[in-house]
Amino acid sequence: MRILYQIPSLTTIYAGRTIYNGYKNAFLDLGHEFKPYTADDNFQEMMDLFKPDILITGLSGWSLRYLDLDLLAKYRQKGLKVFVNIPFWSSPMSKLRINETPGLKENKEFVELIKSRRIGDIFFNSCGQYDERMAGFEKGTGTKYETIPLAADKTIIKENYDESFKADISYIGTNLPEKRQFFKRYVFPLAKKYNLKLYGQDWTKFDQALGWVQRFGQYFNIHMLAGIQKPKLKLDDEAKVYTSSAVSFNVHEDYQKEFGGDCNERTFKIPLAGGFEVTDDVRCIREYFVEGEEMVIAKNPGDWVEKIEYYLKNPEKRDPIILKGKEKVARFHTYHNRVDQLLNIYNSIK
Repeated sequence: MRILYQIPSLTTIYAGRTIYNGYKNAFLDLGHEFKPYTADDNFQEMMDLFKPDILITGLSGWSLRYLDLDLLAKYRQKGLKVFVNIPFWSSPMSKLRINETPGLKENKEFVELIKSRRIGDIFFNSCGQYDERMAGFEKGTGTKYETIPLAADKTIIKENYDESFKADISYIGTNLPEKRQFFKRYVFPLAKKYNLKLYGQDWTKFDQALGWVQRFGQYFNIHMLAGIQKPKLKLDDEAKVYTSSAVSFNVHEDYQKEFGGDCNERTFKIPLAGGFEVTDDVRCIREYFVEGEEMVIAKNPGDWVEKIEYYLKNPEKRDPIILKGKEKVARFHTYHNRVDQLLNIYNSIK
């Protein structure tokens, strides 16, 4: 099959980069054809030359900026199926997160695009069906949404020890505003006792400013600005960090812990790399993993610190959890699994 994947920019340094590569590598590894659709491409030429069976896009101002919905309708009449990654129905995110799409219920245009099916055939989100952020979606749009969680890319995330990444405690992620108090209070003090290494984007004021400039450049397709920052790590470096660290911790945003329906890619990447993960408490993680056997889940910040220190002092306790966690992810939570799910949905509507 031929898959066309719309991505804001191939120079993005945030989560969209690894999600895109996860799907790309899984589709290609499974024998399908795969191409990105970016702001540099002509939509009609891309559609006519590549003739995709599936278009994966998102419902946002950026995506719509580069989609011709009238042309899209013609290709859909010829058999194209469109999968649309939708925002939350009720968004808990701050209005200051201008790079995030507001809640759907606040956008009549987006709601009408879904109700009329003008934008797509299948609508999906990473959060569970019980999640209150999506309550009202079915009633408000007249359609259901599919839950397709994030995952780990097994073509890249593999055990790979590297002495240069050796650490007691490691973390890879963007320095998001909602997490900064947690890091200040609970994470940074750990550096007084342990070898703590942090990787990712926006850990300095300068990088945060450049991030805004870069997103502006990507939105308006200004090449000079769109690639002004490069990722801090190569894609395969992430596995090296997790494999080479005694503990790799995971932290979610407050709204994820409150509503519980979605978790980040880190949840799955750390175990697949043979790393040992201590995560904060998000409901869906307890549904994906057996607590204490496949994943260590902390009930609160104090418990989180205690568990990190306990497993650092008792390395023999980590090994069986690492093994079982890796087996669980490899079986159920790779992007190969998500592609299988997506294709099953496709076949059900074809």
